[in-house]
Amino acid sequence: MKYSKATNYALHTMLYLVSTAPEQLISVHQLAEFQKVSPTYLSKILTKLVKAGMIESTSGANGGYRLSRKNPDPSFLEIIHAIEGKASLFECSQNHNAACLIQQVMVQAEEEMESFLQHKKMSELASQMREAHSL
Repeated sequence: MKYSKATNYALHTMLYLVSTAPEQLISVHQLAEFQKVSPTYLSKILTKLVKAGMIESTSGANGGYRLSRKNPDPSFLEIIHAIEGKASLFECSQNHNAACLIQQVMVQAEEEMESFLQHKKMSELASQMREAHSL
């Protein structure tokens, strides 16, 4: 299974923002430089995260992005859904009866993975990073 590069950038952006002081605004240029990606491309990803209510944006000369006060500790799954949507990763291509057994197995696996990702919070990773850097 493979997620898009946009999801990769979104996850890294969110980790960066979680690791930053909550009131500090980070510019798209800082976030893009951190990930070595085009600011224009990253702006499209940030727009999806804003629409999902995970980050807030402030425009102007001193503007930028920060974590949403409503959801300061998003899960991996919330971030993935904001970028990829909520469609199933697998669709049974056969026109068999309504009970595609392969589909049932794949849906169960997806549900288990989503449960894991829903319980994995960005703040956990930020704490691990701080601990690793303090050693």
